[in-house]
Amino acid sequence: MKNLKIGFIGIGNMANAIIGGVLKSGVPAEQISLYDLFPEKCESLRAKGMTVYRSAQELTAECGIIFLTVKPQNFAEVLEQIRPAASETKIFVSIAAGVSTGYIKKQLGGSYTVFRAMPNTPLLLGKGATALYCPLDVPEESSRLVKSFFEACGVVRLVQEEEINTVTSISGSSPAYFYLFAKAMMAYAQQEGLDPETAKALICQTMIGSAAMLLESGQTPDELIRMVSSPGGTTLEAMNVLRSRDVEGILCDAMKACTRRAGELEK
Repeated sequence: MKNLKIGFIGIGNMANAIIGGVLKSGVPAEQISLYDLFPEKCESLRAKGMTVYRSAQELTAECGIIFLTVKPQNFAEVLEQIRPAASETKIFVSIAAGVSTGYIKKQLGGSYTVFRAMPNTPLLLGKGATALYCPLDVPEESSRLVKSFFEACGVVRLVQEEEINTVTSISGSSPAYFYLFAKAMMAYAQQEGLDPETAKALICQTMIGSAAMLLESGQTPDELIRMVSSPGGTTLEAMNVLRSRDVEGILCDAMKACTRRAGELEK
């Protein structure tokens, strides 16, 4: 990793989060390079010692690992820009939904090394969940290095590329599902006259604690539901309403729609 230059094309929230992971993994700021169409997005990072390039092609020419952190709709343009500087010695890492490694290789015009990651927004707090596809023909050392950048920002699990669309629905997009659930609970609490900040604190800690129970107790979701649901009690009344409205089925339908849309966007 000594003297290895790592570049980021597109400096948004996710790029900033991954850059934080790269720094935590031990890479000095001086080895990190940046390019964005709007240079002002790079200024706070430049102040930390990172290099800002004037073009995506120039950055690609100088870096060994290039994170493609632009929006999917900008991919074709960016790949066209960096194609002259691409080579088989470089590693590309994409976090874009719907952009396959095959598409990236085709647009770059060669059999290049391309990793594909599906992180989620809690990466911004170092509590992300990232699904990572590592090409089979890549040296293990390279896979470990790329994985370590995401591990510094949360949990990483290796998947096959064909599983990425499914992962999009269960972790990439799913923070929004939990926020919607929390929003409904907070709205009800306020309707009943409970202080909003009190409700928020109790709801959020309950979500954190419930996740910990699911991870650490060794029990299944059904077993944990039964633990809370005393016969004739309050929880069972709530669960009866949720089940009568087929909330599980609605959630499955929502995830199927998410996965289907990811497939429709696939290049």
